Amino acid sequence: MGAFMKTATKAMTQAATAAVQPPKAAKPKPAKSKPAAKPRAAAPRFETGTHTCAHGTRKYRVYLPSAIGAGVPLPLLVMLHGCGQTPEDFAKGTGMNALAEQRGVIVVYPAQPREAHANRCWNWFRPEDQGRDGGEPALLASLTRDMLARYGADPARVYVAGLSAGGSTAMLLAHAYPDLFAAVGCHSGLPPGAAGDKTSAIIAMKQGSPGRRLATPVPTIIFHGSDDHIVTPRNGRFVAIRAVETFPGLRAVELTRTVPGGRAYVRTSHRVGQGRSWVEHWLVKGAGHAWPTGPRARRGPPRRPETQEREGGAQMPTSCQTLSPPEQVLTGPLHGSYALAPSFLARWALFWYRKEDGRHVAVPPVVRLGMAVAYSASAAS
Repeated sequence: MGAFMKTATKAMTQAATAAVQPPKAAKPKPAKSKPAAKPRAAAPRFETGTHTCAHGTRKYRVYLPSAIGAGVPLPLLVMLHGCGQTPEDFAKGTGMNALAEQRGVIVVYPAQPREAHANRCWNWFRPEDQGRDGGEPALLASLTRDMLARYGADPARVYVAGLSAGGSTAMLLAHAYPDLFAAVGCHSGLPPGAAGDKTSAIIAMKQGSPGRRLATPVPTIIFHGSDDHIVTPRNGRFVAIRAVETFPGLRAVELTRTVPGGRAYVRTSHRVGQGRSWVEHWLVKGAGHAWPTGPRARRGPPRRPETQEREGGAQMPTSCQTLSPPEQVLTGPLHGSYALAPSFLARWALFWYRKEDGRHVAVPPVVRLGMAVAYSASAAS
């Protein structure tokens, strides 16, 4: 009996003690932080839109690369087509969408309607379409700002390029809005102020025109074929001269090369010392009035003769009826001197220049190196 009582008392004491003691705290598990979810890349899209502002309305196509969904502001490139073309023609003929996908660039292709010009030319020769805050430059600048806001593009890396009438308008646009564009590319075009009406436009295209002096320096790259019979290659030199005048202290370095299986070219670089060139002029030997880069773009409607259209009693030469002439020797859409026009444009302008505090500045070499790696194998120099 005594033993039973001792056992019972011990059990009751243990139970009472357990009742008043707090439960043992569980050992904390080591914290595990999940990595932040990476933004998912979107599928590339080639969309259609319409822009309306106080200066008019234009339809456009815009290429949005898959990098648009990565949450990083991308460069924006405005591409202005030549006469007789549509944005679809120009995108196909230049191969710029493929390059934009590789490098992560938003590309917008404004469309010139027949209501603005019977052959869809940009009106680079009309005084009302040559300056700021009016006409086609103001309309295109408004569209560019809308693309910046709509897609969150990088305002420091906005560029414009064009072919023939589009190249001439690109020059006008870049110098009317140097606060908006970081660099400009002109392919087979004319300098600002080269003409003031249709008649003087024809003369300037055939004979060349020095245009007017420019007020603001804008990094410029020029491409022109030596056998261009629509816009004389003298105009390419005039574009370069006017661009160089705005940069003090540049020296010219000329390089002549021939790409195996491609064409010969002369590249004139205007630079400060041994630094990056601020103006480049590429003269491609034996090339005509075209931007041939891989796939053939649709030809314009048949004409008599093929390179001319009668308008208002004047013979208005058209721009770029054939983007990929069969005699052109290429080594692929991103290889060969002339075929490299879009990739050199992107490598030179999109990655080497940006806007900072309203000034055009060169990207530091360390940053530039990584951006240009993809082009080192195809670069002709």
